[in-house]
Amino acid sequence: MIVNLAQEGWEVIYHRAHALLAAQIAGHWRKSDAPERFYETIAAISHHDDLEKEWEGNELTEAGAPLDFTLGRGDSTEPLRRHISNARYRGRWVTLLTSKHITYLSQDKWGSSKEWDAFLNEQVQNQEKWSKELGIEKDEVERAYQFMLWCDRLSLILAQKQIPDDQRSLEITSGIDDQRYDIRQLSNGHLTVEPWPFEEEFTVNVEACCLSELKFENNQALVKALQLAPIKVSTWTFSEKE
Repeated sequence: MIVNLAQEGWEVIYHRAHALLAAQIAGHWRKSDAPERFYETIAAISHHDDLEKEWEGNELTEAGAPLDFTLGRGDSTEPLRRHISNARYRGRWVTLLTSKHITYLSQDKWGSSKEWDAFLNEQVQNQEKWSKELGIEKDEVERAYQFMLWCDRLSLILAQKQIPDDQRSLEITSGIDDQRYDIRQLSNGHLTVEPWPFEEEFTVNVEACCLSELKFENNQALVKALQLAPIKVSTWTFSEKE
């Protein structure tokens, strides 16, 4: 989950909500420049964080605060295998992009153990196999994945409240066709992306749970608080110009 410190406590955004925000952004991309299998790619973006289940497992820091996703990662490959296997229900293209994303996020695990090496090597082999079966060239697969990563990154910038002040720019990524894209807040409060890659002006949103307690005795107390918490909806409007 994504945890932001707020004046009244914590704002918690579930990872699946962040993925849905990324899919909203993806859906407004300029169709003439869209990646391969555009709508299936949006499905992969929407479901790429289905592994995260914040009402299960350990979601607290040692101090009892809600655990932001940047502070904890599991060391087992088994949940990742299940996540990739479940993606198969949506087809090989979604599975391929999901596998590439997990490989990207786990690249620091190369050489850490035989288990991780076997898992990551298996993903690379499967990605090549699925690409050939689908008849899609490697560079087109990579472009679609870079698009997925771009939308994921922009969603995180919004969810983590990283928009700079004073109309300053922040790089999103430069992975799509080696083109750098920056996000910037306009004087009217709208956001813009430079260069502009979307069809038209649009608005996206995400829900956050508002927690008033700063620390919790255990995970059960956190889950109960999350389920009963008031919901805040954050919205952002993207415009090419003011």
